[in-house]
Amino acid sequence: MKITLLAVGKTDDSRIEQLTQVYVDRLHHYINFELEIIPDLKRTKNLSEEQQKNEEGKLILNKLEKSDFVSLLDEKGKKYSSLQFAELINKRSVSGLKRLVFVIGGPYGFSPEVYSRSNSKLSLSDMTFSHQMVRLFAVEQVYRAFTILKNEPYHHE
Repeated sequence: MKITLLAVGKTDDSRIEQLTQVYVDRLHHYINFELEIIPDLKRTKNLSEEQQKNEEGKLILNKLEKSDFVSLLDEKGKKYSSLQFAELINKRSVSGLKRLVFVIGGPYGFSPEVYSRSNSKLSLSDMTFSHQMVRLFAVEQVYRAFTILKNEPYHHE
């Protein structure tokens, strides 16, 4: 199985980007992992929030394959403990799934078409985080999940 984290927009804080890359590099020890960035839309001043979501949605959908299991990182998604999340990843990996894709949308969320295409929604917290921080937290949690599955001492209960 391959895991892809698909995110809309670049990170403008190099410190967050560097720390995210630390976990991306660590993940390569466990699984084929990719962080794929969809470039920011140009000329969004004249677009409504809905139009921006729809344009970003088209870009997201173009990156997905039919066989992908798509999980949206969404504030209204289901919450998991780190142990539950590790078990979820394990179930997906042993199911024969080719690619698990976690998607972080733009500042206004996802278009209705992206919600329709998704297989699940996942919430990292009841709190609101910047899209840049969500990338870091998501990659770290995927890394944590693999250390849990391998019984390594990174995670403590």
